[in-house]
Amino acid sequence: MTDSTFLYDDGDIDTNRSANGHLNDLIAQRYSRRQTLRGGLSAMTTAVFGGVLLAGCDDETITSEPVKVSAGSAVATTAGKTVTLQGTANTGAQSIGWVQVSGPSVTLSGTSGTTATFIAPAVSTATPLVFRFTGVGAAGDSATADTTVTVSPATLDFAAVAKNRNDLVTVPAGYTVTVLYRLGDPINASTPAYANDGTDTNFAARAGDHHDGMSFFGLAATGTSRDPAGSTRGLLVLNHENITESYLHARGQTTTGGVRPEAEAIKEIEAHGVSVIEVTRGASAWSYVQASALNRRITPNTPMAFNGPARGHALLRTLYSKDGTQGRGTINNCANGTMPWGTYATAEENWAGYFRRDRGDAAVRIAAGQAKENASLSRYGISEGRAGNYGWTTVTPSDPSSTVFRKWNATAVADAVADGTADFRHEPFQYGWIVEIDPYNPQSTPRKRTALGRMNHEGVEPSRMVAGVRPAFYMGDDAQNEYIYKFVSSTPWSASDANAADRLAVGDKYLDAGTLYVAKFNADGSGQWLALTFGSGPLTSGNATCPFADQADVLINARIAADLLGATPMDRPEWTAVNPANGEMYCTLTNNSSRSPARTDAANPRSYVDPRTDGRSNSAGNVNGHVIRLRENGDTTEAVAFTWDVYAFGSGSDLNKDNINLSGLDDSNDFSSPDGLWFSLPTNVAGQGASPVMWLQTDDGAFTDVTNNQMLAAIPGRVGDGGTKTVNNATPAGTSTATTRVGKAPGATLKRFLVGPKECEITGITSTPDGKALFVNIQHPGENGGPDNITSNWPASQGGTAASGTRPRSATIVITRQDGGLVGI
Repeated sequence: MTDSTFLYDDGDIDTNRSANGHLNDLIAQRYSRRQTLRGGLSAMTTAVFGGVLLAGCDDETITSEPVKVSAGSAVATTAGKTVTLQGTANTGAQSIGWVQVSGPSVTLSGTSGTTATFIAPAVSTATPLVFRFTGVGAAGDSATADTTVTVSPATLDFAAVAKNRNDLVTVPAGYTVTVLYRLGDPINASTPAYANDGTDTNFAARAGDHHDGMSFFGLAATGTSRDPAGSTRGLLVLNHENITESYLHARGQTTTGGVRPEAEAIKEIEAHGVSVIEVTRGASAWSYVQASALNRRITPNTPMAFNGPARGHALLRTLYSKDGTQGRGTINNCANGTMPWGTYATAEENWAGYFRRDRGDAAVRIAAGQAKENASLSRYGISEGRAGNYGWTTVTPSDPSSTVFRKWNATAVADAVADGTADFRHEPFQYGWIVEIDPYNPQSTPRKRTALGRMNHEGVEPSRMVAGVRPAFYMGDDAQNEYIYKFVSSTPWSASDANAADRLAVGDKYLDAGTLYVAKFNADGSGQWLALTFGSGPLTSGNATCPFADQADVLINARIAADLLGATPMDRPEWTAVNPANGEMYCTLTNNSSRSPARTDAANPRSYVDPRTDGRSNSAGNVNGHVIRLRENGDTTEAVAFTWDVYAFGSGSDLNKDNINLSGLDDSNDFSSPDGLWFSLPTNVAGQGASPVMWLQTDDGAFTDVTNNQMLAAIPGRVGDGGTKTVNNATPAGTSTATTRVGKAPGATLKRFLVGPKECEITGITSTPDGKALFVNIQHPGENGGPDNITSNWPASQGGTAASGTRPRSATIVITRQDGGLVGI
């Protein structure tokens, strides 16, 4: 017999006599059955069984399905696009969510669901971003999956709008235009709707005419305080540069015996100036808030204060302001500036044309010992024999004590006190300034910032604000052969000032003391900033051309001072804009009919004949304009030297590419007479990264035989990215050769985004901080018509066929993407 004691036994026999089910039986049971989990699950059990077997202390058991997730396939996109992450999870996942694992940080929306979204960030090269989708089971077991989104630099993601002469605003497919704020719209609850037949009155409580430069200022959701990031509610501040008088009155202007009616003149005056209006984004569209307590009109009659070196100067003394510290109104406000501390700066441009100056005035000033005033008035375009725009001084006021019309007569009264306090001989010196307005405080008094000089101001653009560095503010003087300026504050920037409560006091800090410079462009691509400082160089009391008395005298006569310093005459310097990525400054040089071949230079190299197709005479000079840009030495605002080139030359695509179309423009991006200029805000992707979007608007007469005025979007390079070209100029006035510096041909990085209605100018642009709403102004549509010859029905025509006889109106529009994304990219 065999001894079983020593037999081998591997124990593979059933010795479990309990009633517990087998593992397969347990797995087959579903967690959804009506059982209650009592007690915990050990770490070892979780590791061995993957969290699918749960045992209660009462020997009851439940199970859960293993968690399975997917994060979707890898995708590629471009900066500014809205990206949707789509995860999937099986029923075993009791909670799910998305997190970012790597790459430039983005803000994820919807992180606790299967779908999450984000806006692709600004990048300089293709950059991967990794996101993780996680599902967690009821027992704490989990599964993850990653997906990669590769983001490339932003592109202009729209089809270029074709040139056209339609009577509406044309934008790319996928975009919507909403008309927001029109000439005559009431800004309080008590003012009736605009009849638009010439009978309306009280423009101090209505939108003015000729909408121009513009800025958006965010409001908190409550509407009671400033929110720089607010993108659904805000204040829109815009200029009203001029009027189309033929439509403003029932039958155009009235003149009887050389005298203007008081009511018409009041309407014309009040239709100039600035609007401050509250705007909101509703469920379907933007609208303005007619009854907002923050709404305000600033007109040529609004009280002003003078600040800076010229405050109280003898040349600012008038019958109204005997001490030269106060003034009335602002006029011909063209471009603008948004100050980093939350104020609006408006520029007084072609103000000189509004003044009357009778013959014999010069002799009266000579007799009063004011001969220098004659040279100044002449240099600013106020010659003897001028009647003044619109004839306001011919009005006989119903109130004999009123001087609102008389103030426009700069003629010196022979027997009046010679210091100017008995007449308005010095009123022209009260204009030509940058005016700062606090949009959030309707009771505040606007301040004229005299440290920034007196000229035909075309906006004022702040530089990038760098802590500890003195900021700069760039300006153009809009007239043929005038100059480009910058003002450098005496005070280094402190970031805490961006959110100060007393905003105009911050303006005092940065805008009332500093150095005003004028630009000189050299043929080799270099340039200098020449300081307009009293006592330096020719700017002294001993100067034979203009004996300056002090720094205030230099600033009041900035044009004469710039002449003496040898600044470079430019082709009508208009808007300035600063690239938020690299600090380079761009300036539109709109055109110059007096740029003869003999007067060309490296920075203004073209003089040519532009052929027309509509039967009108051909134009000559720099007909189509160009955009110049400069980079400060050391990339600092405090520099006194720079390098420059021409970003793009305006031209028809069919013109000679050797001497006219130097930028190689084609049908998708040719333009003429660049005017408005603006970079997208650095608060959203369109204004971030190495290549922010730049917007270019036109005010043209030379190209209107081909297309209405337009707006283009660009992703510009930087100074020096091109080369040099030699231009051979030939016109009936002569020939010349000039070598210039041309930026890289724009190609597809410049596209036509918008074409306006008939006979308009496209001017004024701003956006919400999130970049999803773009505000644009359409100025003087149908400007060549009148009551008996209405040449445009816009904006009524924007929604379809307008009723016969509908008069055109300047208006602000809002452009949004139908998918809710960022505009332009």
